[in-house]
Parts: sequence; structure tokens; C-alpha cells
Amino acid sequence: MNKKTFYILSGFILFAALSRLLPHAYNFTPLGAIALFGAAYFKDKKWAFIIPITAFWISDLLLNNLFYSAYYEGFTWFTSGFLYLYGSIAMIAVLGYYLLKKVTIGRVIGGALGASLIFFIVSNFGVWISSPLYPLSAEGLIACYTAAIPFFHNTLGGNLVYSALLFGAYEWLKVQYPSLQPVESQV
Repeated sequence: MNKKTFYILSGFILFAALSRLLPHAYNFTPLGAIALFGAAYFKDKKWAFIIPITAFWISDLLLNNLFYSAYYEGFTWFTSGFLYLYGSIAMIAVLGYYLLKKVTIGRVIGGALGASLIFFIVSNFGVWISSPLYPLSAEGLIACYTAAIPFFHNTLGGNLVYSALLFGAYEWLKVQYPSLQPVESQV
């Protein structure tokens, strides 16, 4: 057991999730990158789900109750559509588990693209199913996905940038400190 590695990986993910508190373009977030990163390095796969989802939820709590509080009546634990957002994190972690058994630049880029597509498909399906803006028909679904296309490049950009930062920084740390090995089982 290497608790130091566990805490470093968790810290990277939490730090990336909290970067959402900084000004950024719509959908330019670390959502896909943190799920891929967790899946690649936590060998006990429950942590590949628990840590990214918890970190994202903490950043949601802060965003929704400090920055967007005017949109809610009182303290809010979850936003509408949270099941689709957190479900996409879980699905991306599954993708990362299979794709990133060996971490390479090409696989990380492929993972970032796959994560962006998963998020796009799942989150916008959630918007379509729960929003009065779109009729619950094939035309409404197409309209919802069409309206979301202008935001896709930010989703992809966020996943690529944050993946490069997370994976690059951690791989660099592993070279500097060889004791940082994948986490087998923790806590």
C-alpha cells in the first residue's frame, strides 16, 4: 500500500476539479480528464469512480452555492441533470479503465476524444429528456444535440488540456520520484 501515491492522485483530481472555480469558457472543464486520470492510475477501481465523482461534486457544491446561488432557493446539494453529469463521469472512467491500461500519449488523446463524446451524448440527452425547451420527439432530440454543437470544442479542449496537465505532471513526478507507483489498494 502506498498512501502517499493515493493522496497525490486524489490531490491532482481535486485540484483539477476545483479549477472550475476559475473563470473559464463554457464546458472547458476537467470532467473527462479527471475520470480518465483516476481510471488510469487507481488500481483499486472503486477509487477511479469515487474520487473523481466526489471531487466534481465538491466543486459543484462550491459553484452552485457561492457563484450561482441566485439561481437556487437556499443551499443546493445537487443540480438538475446531476445524474447525467455524474453518470458521464462513471462512463468515462469505464472507458479509461479499458483504454488506459497502458498510458501513452495516443491513448490519452483518444481517451480525451472519447470522454468528450460520452459527455456530449449523455449530458445533452439529459437536457433533452428533462428540459421543456425540446419536445420529446426525434426532432426535439436532434434540435437539442444541434444546439449543443457550438460547445463541443470547449469540452474537447478542456479534456485535452486537463489530460495533458494531469497525465504529464504525474508522469513527470513518477520520473522524479520512482516510489510513486500505481495504487493497488487503499484506505
